[in-house]
Amino acid sequence: MPLIAMTREMGSLGKDVANVISERLGKPVVHHEIIDHLANKMRLRKSHVVRFLDGKANIWERLTTDKTSLSIYTADETLALAESDNVSVIRGWGSAHLLRPIQHVICVRVCAPMKVRVQRMMERLNSDDEAFIINEIKLSEEAHAAITRRHFGINWQDPEQYDLVLNTERVSIDECADEVLSLVNNPQFHATDQSQQMLANLALETHVRAALRADPRTEKMSITISADRGVVTIAGIVDRGSEPVHASEVASAVPRVKEIKNELKIAAASRVKLDH
Repeated sequence: MPLIAMTREMGSLGKDVANVISERLGKPVVHHEIIDHLANKMRLRKSHVVRFLDGKANIWERLTTDKTSLSIYTADETLALAESDNVSVIRGWGSAHLLRPIQHVICVRVCAPMKVRVQRMMERLNSDDEAFIINEIKLSEEAHAAITRRHFGINWQDPEQYDLVLNTERVSIDECADEVLSLVNNPQFHATDQSQQMLANLALETHVRAALRADPRTEKMSITISADRGVVTIAGIVDRGSEPVHASEVASAVPRVKEIKNELKIAAASRVKLDH
């Protein structure tokens, strides 16, 4: 069965659309579950991670959040979920962009005009403070835009990034679910041996990258990782003082790694030319 990766705007009813799809397919939606794992891996409070992702972190929280680690661990958790047969929808977390290359992943964006979303949020929060609601929406969108630009180099609101864009101003929640499920039943989005292997390769690359980041011996290494049917190639130039063998040791311990091809090289000593 295809996996649905969904992103939505605050007040767009994307959460409701995801829940209806989940009920019809009989499989859960994943969203908040990732936060606990991220907080544990980064040794931060859950509230710290949430505020950072929502664009509401204070100066200290922004300075103490390792953005690279957050990106690596988020991808690691997302790919682990994508490999599972127990999930129908992954909502948020950049899943629509991270999993876009996989044929059997349906990438969906749920949106609505700002005016409509503001009114919905005012009703939901029982608030008449329109300025406050607009600010909350803008903070959420700015944070999302910054993350997708930094990690994927794209504009997350660009419709070309998705297989399906749904505007809930004029399309009901049930109708949105119907449209998504029509793609679920479309053979074009069914899993194939090739798409399954692509997912397995991408997942293994991500799991190895996360393992390297988590180990003190390799956490500072900035290297490229590729995987093909369990064979993992690590390449790049590491600083003097780093031991390439440590990368092999860490990567070898990741489940499903069958072989390591270590092509790491140590940076040459810098040469300083002195004028006499």
